[in-house]
Amino acid sequence: MARKCEVLPPYLAKQTLLLISVLIREREYFSRNVMVSIGVSRMGKTRVVFIDSGAKANSSYYCNIVLEKRLLPHIRTICRHYRWTLQQDGAPSHTARTTMDYPKKEHINFIEPHMWPPNSPDINPVDYAIWGALQQRVYNQRQFKTVE
Repeated sequence: MARKCEVLPPYLAKQTLLLISVLIREREYFSRNVMVSIGVSRMGKTRVVFIDSGAKANSSYYCNIVLEKRLLPHIRTICRHYRWTLQQDGAPSHTARTTMDYPKKEHINFIEPHMWPPNSPDINPVDYAIWGALQQRVYNQRQFKTVE
């Protein structure tokens, strides 16, 4: 059975459009996102390393800035003379050939990507525990008035 399409009276049509425009706001910008890197082990955790805003997080940036200048000095301070092993996630900058060559060149023990178990909460605490706890603290401490 076909339904008849009814046209709203002009005053209701205008109110409906106004309501829809309030409910569905077009955004001229995207939310800012933040990329970070952190090291976690039984020896402790590094400081959070923030990726520079606007930086192209490719293999070169990851190796030369994130690892060499920011993350590895913290890891070496925490672990001192103890042996440690670097494991990364599957981000493209982590799995690039030049990134895989970097630990070998710097004599860093690391787990190669083909040895990484998929989606393992035991060896990836940042994705499976820390982000959830951080998100929970943010939302519990702030009163939001809008979705943005």
